[in-house]
Parts: sequence; C-alpha cells; structure tokens
Amino acid sequence: MGRVFVAGSINMDVVATAHRHPRVGETVAGKQVLYFPGGKGANQAVAASRLGAGTTLIGRLGKDFFGAELKAFLGDQGIDLGYLKENAEAHTGTAIITVAEADNTIVVIPGANALVSADDVGGVPLLKGDVAVSQFEIPLPTIAAFFHRAREAGVVTVLNPAPAQKMSDELLALVDVLVLNETELGFLACMELSEDDTATRIIDVARRLQAREDQTICITLGKRGVLALAGREEFSVPGRVVKAVDTTGAGDCFAGALAAQLADGVPLRAALAFANAAASISVQRMGAGPSMPAAAEVKAVLAAG
Repeated sequence: MGRVFVAGSINMDVVATAHRHPRVGETVAGKQVLYFPGGKGANQAVAASRLGAGTTLIGRLGKDFFGAELKAFLGDQGIDLGYLKENAEAHTGTAIITVAEADNTIVVIPGANALVSADDVGGVPLLKGDVAVSQFEIPLPTIAAFFHRAREAGVVTVLNPAPAQKMSDELLALVDVLVLNETELGFLACMELSEDDTATRIIDVARRLQAREDQTICITLGKRGVLALAGREEFSVPGRVVKAVDTTGAGDCFAGALAAQLADGVPLRAALAFANAAASISVQRMGAGPSMPAAAEVKAVLAAG
C-alpha cells in the first residue's frame, strides 16, 4: 500500500451555530460557539489516516495556543508530522464559521498557512504508489513544486481546488485527479453552473477543463452523488440521502478518502463510491477534522447499501 502525502492548510475552526444566517448588516443571536481542528489540508490528512492510509502532513502552524492544540490533535490521529513547521512570526490559521440549518459560511484567515513554501515540500520522500494531495489554502507555487516532484517520482497527484481561484495551465496539467464541486468547476472553466444543471452539461464543462487526455475530473454534487470524467470514460456514483448536521469538511473527507483508496490500489469507480459514503457520514456530525469516519464505519454503510 502506498502512502498519502498532504501538503496543505491547518486551521482552528471557530464555529458559531445559529437558527439562521444573518443578512448583511444584521445581528442574530447564536446558540453556541465551538472550537474544532480544521483546515482543508489537515482535514484531508485526518480522513486518509483514519481510513487506514499511512499519512504525512506538510504544513505550518504558529507558535501559539491554537497551534499547540492542533499539533496534539493531529499527532493523536497517527499522522506523520515530521514535515510540519512552526512559525513564531505568524499566527496559526483560523476559520470563522457560521452554521445554520446545516449550511455554513466560512471566512478563512491563512496565518502560517501562507508561509508554506517550495522548500517545505522539497525533501518529502515520495515513491511510486504514493498519492500526493493538495488544495488552495496554501500558495499555488508551493503546490506546483510539490506536484512537479510527485510527477517525477511517478506519484498520483490529487488536487481539490478550493477555495476556488484561477490557476495556471501548467499547474492544471500536473494534476492526475481533480476533485471539485459544480460551482468550482464552473469557475475554473469560466462557465456558469448550478446545482440544477444536468449531468450531461456538467460533464461537458468538465471536458472543456480537462488538461490531459488521461486526466480524471471528479465532480461532487452532495446528495446527487458524484460524476466522473476519467480520460474519455464517463460514469456516476449515486448520492446518499442522510440528515446533514454540519457540511463543513465534507469535501475534504471525500478527497482524503479517495486518496487513501487510490494509495491502496482500489479502482477509481470503487474508490469514488467509498469516498462518497465516507463524506455522507461526516456531514452527520459537527466539526470538520473530528467528523472524519473510520474505515469500519464506511464499510458498514456500503454493506447496508
């Protein structure tokens, strides 16, 4: 089995829950404030590790209270933190999240995450059979350097381009598996997409974005499931109807689970079904990092149909 290497962000999520989201200029009464380990990179690493993959996280923390709490939590998940750096000159990344009616709004303050550099990923021991994962909460040049090294080592690269921002054609071409939702797909392809668009239209837009003939694009559609364009093959994974409590980190759960499956040599279609089941479990729990399921939980959901 290969390992999963995640280069990405580490945040403390400060979560306020309320009956509804405030409108612009409005104050509403909240119900509670909660603190959860988060950050897209950390979430994806936690998901992969809890699902049985040997996992290394490359990133940065501030030398502050949040940093110490996050480092302890990540270590308890069995994640290799040998490539984690601490910075006295920057605070730990923080996300301010409002959760109401199972939907969320998020403001991310990068802090130390903005300092993750090409040097940080330069000495990571990538080997054929491993999977390299990243997202857009660290600098894009760092991701490009990480994926250049991965491609040279024959390692599969997985990119979750969120929060969405424009990327170079060079970076896109380094991606083997692109994992994103329909909004992010539309943004990157410069075409308007919504949750009401048909599968045919979504795949057509994915085909326009595809940078290489062998590139895979996976579009997560929440309760509608997953669409995939794998080279020239198209297929879908049915959605799972569950009672969502908090959708924060669901996409990260999916990406981390998919990476763990690919590192284990699981074929793409089965890996996507597994990742979809894992994400359906995560949304039934509060928080991002702590909501990631164990392998036995996912297998039980799949066995139940």
